[in-house]
Amino acid sequence: MTPTNQTLTAIDGIRVGHATDATARTGCTVILCPEGATAGVDVRGAAPGSRETEAIRPGRLIQKVHGVLLTGGSAFGLDAAGGVVQYLEEKGVGFPAGSVRVPIVPASVIFDLAIGDAKVRPDREMGYQACLNATDKPVAMGAVGAGTGATVGKAPGVKPSSGGVGSASKRLNSGLIVAALVVVNALGNVVNSETGEIVAGGKIDGSYVNITERLLDASIAPGTNTTIGVVATNATLSVAEATRVAEMAHDGMARALRPSHTMFDGDTLFTLATGTHTGSSVNTIGILAAEVVDEAIITAVTTSSVSNQ
Repeated sequence: MTPTNQTLTAIDGIRVGHATDATARTGCTVILCPEGATAGVDVRGAAPGSRETEAIRPGRLIQKVHGVLLTGGSAFGLDAAGGVVQYLEEKGVGFPAGSVRVPIVPASVIFDLAIGDAKVRPDREMGYQACLNATDKPVAMGAVGAGTGATVGKAPGVKPSSGGVGSASKRLNSGLIVAALVVVNALGNVVNSETGEIVAGGKIDGSYVNITERLLDASIAPGTNTTIGVVATNATLSVAEATRVAEMAHDGMARALRPSHTMFDGDTLFTLATGTHTGSSVNTIGILAAEVVDEAIITAVTTSSVSNQ
């Protein structure tokens, strides 16, 4: 029997909320895990915008996070993390530090300032609203939340397609669940990794073009891209193992986005492990992580509210 929820929230203890400004074409998406989840991160793009990524590296004090923010607005959008921290503090959630609890909320951004109103960016209020909207129901996908102003397939003289938010999950008979939520705002095209067919991307006269070939001899405007996301699992992982899963998950990005991990992308993936399942290897989890990232990227552009046909 196929599970009714095949998105990131198929994992108990994880909620997802979007805040969307459809007029300004921007927004943010929050992934909440109030009980705490072991976290890892891997940054493969050369132009990232982020917060708290150093705090969750192996060997650091912090072992668990309480949420992850994915947001539009480029570096300005990191302000929205303050609203997530405020929300969690009000709920009594956070790392115990004396008489207070400090919520640990890593964040990563996409550049969407060239779409809609560049003067409107996700802020503290929008981050807080995303938390109020958070639910354990199947994740809303397409041009919502952090994916509202996302586009894919960018090169001089080329018209990009709409990107967006996508999510996918896989469940094994053992009870292991691995899921992904990805905000797709890539320099490259989105490609079906099995057939090589372009699913969404840059067009000229209504037809898709090979972005990789066009980029070889083109001057690219920096700071207009980046694909970010979260891979979550109910498995028990250490910080080092969660980091390895994030590294392996990037294989899914490389399969679906061509090119990916360029000097003009800030491609970043986080891992969250809730620890309710034991007995699955890092190899298994990482392999599934790459598969759900690949699938989530395809889903993001095929469910976008802006047609890519």
